[in-house]
This record gives sequence, C-alpha cells and structure tokens, in this order.
Amino acid sequence: MIKTFIQTRLEKAVRRYFKKNPQVKLVVVVGSVGKTSTKIAIGTVLNEKVRVRLHEGNHNSELSAPLAILGVEFPGNLKSLREWWRVFGAVRARLRQPADVDVIVQELGTDGVGQIPHFGTYLQPDIAVVTSVSAEHMEFFKTLDAVAAEELSVVNYSKEALINRDDVPGKYAEDITNARIATYGTTDTAEYRFTTNDYTFEDGFEGEFYAAGFAASASTTLHVIGEHSIRAAVAAGAVATRLGFSPAEAAKGMEKVRPVKGRMNILRGLKDSIIIDDTYNSSPLAAEAALRALYQMNVPQKIAVLGSMNELGDTSAAEHEAIGKVCDPMQLAHVITVGDEAEKYLAPAARSNGCHVVSFKGALEAGAAAHAYLEEGAALLFKGSQGGIYLEEAVKVVLHSTEEDERLVRQSEAWMQKKRDFFASITQSL
Repeated sequence: MIKTFIQTRLEKAVRRYFKKNPQVKLVVVVGSVGKTSTKIAIGTVLNEKVRVRLHEGNHNSELSAPLAILGVEFPGNLKSLREWWRVFGAVRARLRQPADVDVIVQELGTDGVGQIPHFGTYLQPDIAVVTSVSAEHMEFFKTLDAVAAEELSVVNYSKEALINRDDVPGKYAEDITNARIATYGTTDTAEYRFTTNDYTFEDGFEGEFYAAGFAASASTTLHVIGEHSIRAAVAAGAVATRLGFSPAEAAKGMEKVRPVKGRMNILRGLKDSIIIDDTYNSSPLAAEAALRALYQMNVPQKIAVLGSMNELGDTSAAEHEAIGKVCDPMQLAHVITVGDEAEKYLAPAARSNGCHVVSFKGALEAGAAAHAYLEEGAALLFKGSQGGIYLEEAVKVVLHSTEEDERLVRQSEAWMQKKRDFFASITQSL
C-alpha cells in the first residue's frame, strides 16, 4: 500500500514536470542489455551542445526512474519515512524551479511482464531507443517472444523510436504500431550506422557515421572495445541528429564516448597484461560479444574468466552451454568459471571443445588461478553476473595497482560488506 502510494505520487510529479516544461525532451533507453552504456553515450554526445540530465547508475525501476527523471536523489533506506519526506520536499522544489536541462536521458528497466508498458501510463518519450532483445529474467518471461513484447512496447507510446538493427530480430517488428521508427547499428541496412575503415586496440574504430536524411557521412574514431560497443555510440549519434545536431557535430561527440565502470573497460594488469573488465553483469548476448572482442586481440595469451549468468530460468542450462561452445581452444589458453551454473553447463561445453577449464565457487579463488596462469603481455576477460558472482573482486588480484580499485564496480562500503559476507558464506560451506 505504501509503495503504491509513493509510486503514484512520483508518477504524478513527473507528469506535472513535463506539463510545466514542455520544451524539455525525454529520451528513454530500454533493452535486454546495453541500456546504461547507451544512456551514458547519448548523454556524452548531447552534452556537446545541450544541457543534459541523466543518472549514471541504473536507476530504472518503478520508484527510482521517476526520481532520476526529476533529478532527485533516491533514498538510501526505502522504509524510512524521514527520507521519503526529504525526497518529496526535493520533488516539490524541483516542480517550483525553472527547467535546468534541455534533455533528460533515462533508462527503463523490467524484471517482469507489464513493467515497460506501465511507464507509458505517465511518460510520452520524444525518442525511445531499444538496444536489444535477448534472454533476460527468463524465470518470469519464459520465452523470448515475451521479452520482445515487453521491451518493444515502449515504441508504441513514444513519439518516435530508434531500434538496434543488429540485436533486435526483425520478426518482432510485427508488434509495432508506431510508424515513426528508424534503425541503427553496424549493418548497411540501418538508417543510422557506423562503418569501420580501420581498427587498432590502442586507438579504437576509425570509420564513418551515416545519418538518415544526410547525403554525406562524418568521419570519427570510436574509442571502445568490441564491435557491440560501437552500437551504443551509434545510438548516441542517431539521437543527437534527431534532436538537431549535424552529423559532424554528432561525430565529434561520439569520439568522446568511453567505456564505463564494469562495461568493457580496459585496465592495466600485472606482467603488462590487459584486463577487459566487463564485470557489471552478464547475459548470453553480452557474454558472447565480450568473448568475440577478446578474440580480436593480438596477444600471446588469452584467459577468459566467466561467471554464471543469473535470472535465465529454464533456459539457463542451454544458454550456459551455448557460451561454453563459443569458447575456442585456438584462442583461449585457459577458461576459468565461477558459480554453479557456469560449472555445471558452461565448463563441460568448453572442455568438450578442447579448452583447458577450471571451475571455482568464488571470485577470489578464480582471481588467484588467473594470477597463477598469467603470462607476460596476456589479455584477460572478466565477465559475469552481479549477484553471487562479483568478478570485480577477481580483477583486483591481477590489477597492476591497487589504486585502480576505484575504477571497478560495486566498491562502496555497503557493497564491500555484502561481498565479504557472501565470500565468508562460501568458505563456510566448503
């Protein structure tokens, strides 16, 4: 009852905000994977020319999204009436103030049927960006068709939409009633696209940004790792041109897009090694893309540290096995798994491919193994889900300097205590 009351009040406040400030544009980002990276890329490009509000975290739920839109801090204790009193005081102040931004960029999340459609009861985004449709929260959605219906529902209540041509199967377009859609990606059939002319690990992807309605492309360099990371930058360029940027202005902003914590972030490791830190979370689509990015690197040794992928429901065995089959013994010197699902399903599939595989219950032991196997100039990928995996703690074992700990995800004292308790429970169960 209390949650419903709070949610209703917050949604009403958001409606009032946009009614009072109709000039403020709202861009929302949805999708199975890639929401936060895409949101931050959009904000980075738009900041070149306009005032932007976005929350750098993943405040995308029914309570946190309205507050992120309004730019009000989410309460640390949801049960504290004192904190909610503060929140609503800040909301009232926001509604009294003149608009301090031109564009709000907000991700919308879901972990069950009906949550994305519900956002449409109080939001009418100017632009919706759909990053992907892939297995997520399958214990609730059950089928990929249900995931697609959930994520793509945003298109029908938005003024216009941009859909990732690479990662949203075309068959799901049948569910779309909004005619004002365009696609983005790396394929030639996308209206907004990036074509690669050259790639180096040091400099990134050099190429051309093409925008619908413009005859000439704009040259740019994307300083990201992995082809799937290009798509976030292209989405940002597409949004920018839809909001009045020229392709050249958008391309200039795209050059400033960088990976964020725990999302294909490059760190320096021991023995002059390269760490690909993709520890924020994991899903089948993202895990395969991260492995493909590792395979592109020209280094003497490659190690993949892969954690279990959570919330896959009945599809977990098949999805973990599929990632195991992507593990290539010609590319990987070692595969290290963390978590029960990865050990039961991913590890055997990788081993049957001919990979050397070792499995651990916890991230700390996996980090120690990576340290033991590490050779000069190697590249290591760390990819796993959040809950119960926490591969950022494995990354610490092979980091060149403890000063870089601050570049990892989930390093607040609250998170560190949660992880200490979790790792202690693993030790006690052995």
